[in-house]
Amino acid sequence: MTNLRALLAYNMKARRQILGISQAKLAEKVSTSTHYIGQIEVKNKFPSPEMLERIAAALEIDSPQLFSMDSFTDEAVRRFQEGILADMGTALVQAVNARRSELKKIS
Repeated sequence: MTNLRALLAYNMKARRQILGISQAKLAEKVSTSTHYIGQIEVKNKFPSPEMLERIAAALEIDSPQLFSMDSFTDEAVRRFQEGILADMGTALVQAVNARRSELKKIS
């Protein structure tokens, strides 16, 4: 997972909450499925540039704001950083385990 995915997910959800709209309403506004919006917000999918523009318009912001940390509170920045560190730790453990498996096969 990349930082961009995490920023996008956080900002989409926060902006939806500010506007008081559901994932279903956002999906309707951008002509996609609720499932797809949900997948973006849990960082499983990353939209095309065209879809990013449609999402930004539906959220009544400029598209660069989807990747901004300007509106984050100090607590949100801390949680965001902790999430990234946790993701990095998970990735590191997976890489080490994969390497161990490779070395066991060679031995």
